[in-house]
Amino acid sequence: MTTIASNLYNVRARIADACARAQRPVNEVTLLAVSKTFGPDAVREAHAAGQSAFGENYIQEAIEKVALLADLPLQWHCIGPIQSNKTRLVAQHFAWAHTIDRLKIAERLSEQRPPALPPLSVCVQVNIDGGASKAGVAPGEAFGLAQEVARLPHLRLRGLMTIPDPQDSFEAQLVTHERAAALFQELRAAGLDLDTLSMGMTADLEAAVAAGSTLVRVGTAIFGGRARAG
Repeated sequence: MTTIASNLYNVRARIADACARAQRPVNEVTLLAVSKTFGPDAVREAHAAGQSAFGENYIQEAIEKVALLADLPLQWHCIGPIQSNKTRLVAQHFAWAHTIDRLKIAERLSEQRPPALPPLSVCVQVNIDGGASKAGVAPGEAFGLAQEVARLPHLRLRGLMTIPDPQDSFEAQLVTHERAAALFQELRAAGLDLDTLSMGMTADLEAAVAAGSTLVRVGTAIFGGRARAG
């Protein structure tokens, strides 16, 4: 078993344990392997170990990887910031975009999504803990943006995504994640058809699962430390 395969096994075991403690079926939580800064060979190793969904932060790097791995049935998620000059690349090459926090970006993604592809699955990014320098809409603005995004013809609004600041304890992590989960349920109760709460990473996936995450984005615990700065 390769190191990546072994790491994937361990991460899946962590998710299964977290689901058991939260009394949730393990199939309610999707594992997204964050492969940013790692080359195609690492992704191939992960795919050989049963992983098919991969998250990328750097769009140009991701596009090169997508092309080199076109022989594999992979699902690519954009989990980094999307600038206006990169929307066409995201619309053409990704299945998901998690970081929608401006209507303009969502509109461009919808306009540029090739008609031969299914709608692009998207999440509204919420700055759930109010970090001054962080991306994402304020919680109070999430419903309005989500309503607008849901109307766009070539997108499918799936849910919310959060990246809270690191917390030292499980309890502190849980409080923040529960705030995001409550907002997610509020938006569903208001009539939005949402099925995805994208939250939790290597350091806090247990708390995220306990709070109700349906998708955890794990990089370091699978691939190790970043291959380069950035």
